Formats: sequence, structure tokens, C-alpha cells
Amino acid sequence: MRRFSLTNQPRIDYSIGMVTLKDIEAAQGSIGPRIHRTPLLHSRSLSEITGAEVFIKAENLQKTGSFKVRGAFNKMSRLGCGRVAAASMGNHAQAVAFAAKELGMEALIVMPKSVSILKEAATRGYGAKVELHGETFQESLDYALSLEGFTFVHAYDDDLIIAGQGTVGLEVLEDLDSFDAVVAPVGGGGLLAGIAVALKESRPSVQVIGVQAQAAPSAFVSFREGSARSLSPLPSLADGILVSTVGGRPFSVMQKYVDEMLAVEEDTIAMAILLLMERTKFVVEGAGAAPLAALIENRELFRGRRVVLIASGGNIDFTVIDKIIYKGLLTSGRILVFEVLADDVPGTLQALAGIIAQHRGNILNVVHDRLRADLPIGKTRVMFIVETRTRGHLEEILRDINGRGYEAKAR
Repeated sequence: MRRFSLTNQPRIDYSIGMVTLKDIEAAQGSIGPRIHRTPLLHSRSLSEITGAEVFIKAENLQKTGSFKVRGAFNKMSRLGCGRVAAASMGNHAQAVAFAAKELGMEALIVMPKSVSILKEAATRGYGAKVELHGETFQESLDYALSLEGFTFVHAYDDDLIIAGQGTVGLEVLEDLDSFDAVVAPVGGGGLLAGIAVALKESRPSVQVIGVQAQAAPSAFVSFREGSARSLSPLPSLADGILVSTVGGRPFSVMQKYVDEMLAVEEDTIAMAILLLMERTKFVVEGAGAAPLAALIENRELFRGRRVVLIASGGNIDFTVIDKIIYKGLLTSGRILVFEVLADDVPGTLQALAGIIAQHRGNILNVVHDRLRADLPIGKTRVMFIVETRTRGHLEEILRDINGRGYEAKAR
């Protein structure tokens, strides 16, 4: 796991023109009647798993399913009636569409052709006009910026948007007397920047930590190198933070206020999604699960500390959730795959199944392969997919199988 601290980074004074605590407080007064005040919940089970005292700021329960509606309302309520345009993969699109409907405005949302059908439908459902343009978010953004006759509402690189997202931090401060760190997901950086201003200008001792997917590390790399970098993202479960370039305004705030930036693996994000479902009963999208993934991968950094995780959204694509759950089960050692080389004779499969049953493993699937070129005559390779309790449980099963003269190994 790559981890980076700002200990030796140059500090730049961005105080002129930067979002302030007063801006965030003004945003809170403006948008308060239009949004949910989401709960801040303690999780004993996640605390036991990670070794930290874990609290979750449940923005997955926010209107439109994510924090994005905070910034959208703060920006658009200052515009009056009119026509707005935005570019988004999903959450910002729904937020702008919803805010436009509530404020009596017309909204055009540009989305890449690869966008989830469910997210496109949800955006249309809030009353916005949707235009599919380009294969990537950057192409959609460039096109939306070129439109005439619309006021463009940026997803993150806008002071009013940042101030609106910063109200998440104010609510945390109001709901929890003391805590050591806040961990928030980072794409373009609007949420992390807003929270950082709210916390550092109110309680400077609190550590503010951003987390990205390894697949889209623009903010992570920019933070380490001290200048904004553009990096083409790879596919990720955290599609809500798949941004190629961190926003200029948010990055300025990060340079001044953010203490650390982490990057997490896809398998850990899947495990975090599954844990949140099982232990908190929350449906949280990949971006919203990234802070928990950061705790899992960096337990020593957070052990014994009181930590707030920002569950930024819950708009997960249910057409792929079964794959996410399966991947999470594999990563956590709850579903395991192994192969056995055995004699291709009657009774072999029954014997192997009996060994697994003795250890209370639940066989989900069995596949025979007798045709591989590297198999000796009279041998078969049997692949088992088994539901187990832990990875140690698998090792126990494999030891027993190998101890009885078979050749077994995990895949």
C-alpha cells in the first residue's frame, strides 16, 4: 500500500480567494431546509475489525443518494431562474437535476455514452434533459463547457460547490465532541476540500485524510508531487471518483489543509462494500466505501484512534452488485477457490466432498477438467468453489486433503 505524508511538502499560502469557514456556514444556512441532515453513527463491529473507533457519516442516506446535492443547491440557489448544464457520470448529474426541479430551473446533463443505464434513468427521472456525448467523462465535460446559453455547474472545481460540500464537516463537528481523524473519498476533490476547511478552521488538531482508488490516483499523485497531474483512470468499483484530473480549487485547499492521502486496491473496496452491507446494513457505492477500505489497508495508522468515515453515496449499480459481493467474499476469505489433482476413478469426488463436509465447508460449485494438456493419463483436475468461515478455514481443509494423498492448492 502506498501512503504519503505531507511532512516534507512545501506549504503554499492559498488564503486569498480560498473557500473559508464563513462561506461554509453561509452554505449551511442556505441549503439546510433543502437537504437531509444525515446521521453520524458509531459502528462497534467495524471498530472491532479495524482496531479504530469508527463513526460513519451516512451521506448515502442523503437526498439523491449522495453528498453532491449539498453543493448543487448552494451553487444553483445563487443563480435564480435559468438554464444550467452539467457533466457527470451519475451523482452530480442527479444532484443538479433534482436541485433544478426544486428551484424551477431547466437542466441539461451531459453524460458519457458508457454511463450506467440506471444512473441515466435516475437523472431523467428528476426531470433533467440528458445528452450522451463522448466515451469518457473528460469528453463529456469538454462538450458541456462549450454549450452556449447555459450556466455551467461544475461537479467540484467551484467555490460555491466546495462550500456546500463542506457542510458535511460542520455537521460532524456539531454531532461529535471529539475525534482524531476524518477520512473522505477524493475524485475531483470538492468534498475533501470543503470538509478540510470546515475542520481545520474549527479544530486544527483533527487529521484530514483523503482516499482514492489506485485505479484513479490523480489527487494522490498530485498531492505527493506538489502540483496537479492528469492521469487517465482505469475501470474501478469506485466509479464516483474516477476523475482524470484533480480540481484546481480543491487541490489548493488540499495543499494547505489535508494531512495525508491514501490509495486503495479494488479488492479492498469490494470487501468494504460487503462489510458495510453486513455490519451496518448500509448500501454504499464504491467511492463511499473507499474510506473503510483505507482503514482496512492501514490499520496501524488508525489503531486506537477515533475516526469518522464519510460514506459519500449509496448509488451503487445493482446490475453488478452480485459481482461486487462475490469479489468481496473472495477477498475476505469467505468464498474460496481451490484445485485438486486426483485419480479419475469412481468415488474420488465423493471422497473429496466428504473431507470438505467434515470441516463444515459448503460446496457451491464443482468443475472437472480432464482435457488439459498437462494432465497425466488417468488424472483429473477438480476445481471447488467453497463457502468457508475464514482463510484459515480453507488452509485447514487443504491440509487435510493433501494429508490424504491428493494434490490440492488454492487458486
